Amino acid sequence: MINKIWCFFIVVGIIYGFISGNIENINKEIISSAKKALEMFLNIFPIIILWMGIMTIALETGLLSKIANLFAPVLSRIFPEIPKKHESMGLISSNLIINMFGLGSAATPIGLKAMKSLNKLNNNSDTVSRSMITFLAINTSGLTFVPTTVISLRMLHNSNNPTEIIISTIMATLCSTITAIIIDKIFYRIYKDKI
Repeated sequence: MINKIWCFFIVVGIIYGFISGNIENINKEIISSAKKALEMFLNIFPIIILWMGIMTIALETGLLSKIANLFAPVLSRIFPEIPKKHESMGLISSNLIINMFGLGSAATPIGLKAMKSLNKLNNNSDTVSRSMITFLAINTSGLTFVPTTVISLRMLHNSNNPTEIIISTIMATLCSTITAIIIDKIFYRIYKDKI
């Protein structure tokens, strides 16, 4: 759907450019936007690679598992239907930790593995389980402690203090995650007879 909306905006913009006689400006903007996008990618890429490398080292050394064990008591209350020591708990906590460091692209494969693992626990594979819905709600809320991409964008645009957004990011994403969990619990209580 988003692709169709963007396609619509682009087509309308080009048609308007022809009608208003500004097609030359559209051509200039297309070329300058492509240049800006490439520059942005080349500036962000090293920072994302650095953090992905750090997370890979944490995964390989077992540090990620140790951090995940710290989250186990909290996650077992959020996901009461998942048996303790089940692989999906480790996958969920790893996904959340990687997301906390602003590396959504690195967290996606682990999130997909977590969903497959949760589906194995699902008695009715035609519908999603409560755990799958809860995991999706938490993942979508985007709890972030270090917004790597935003920090790198601020560095790209010569911000005086690119990391000053960390505290406000933590507060905002903590609120969104708590809200997501509360709404998930409310909807579960309302619709639990239908699940």
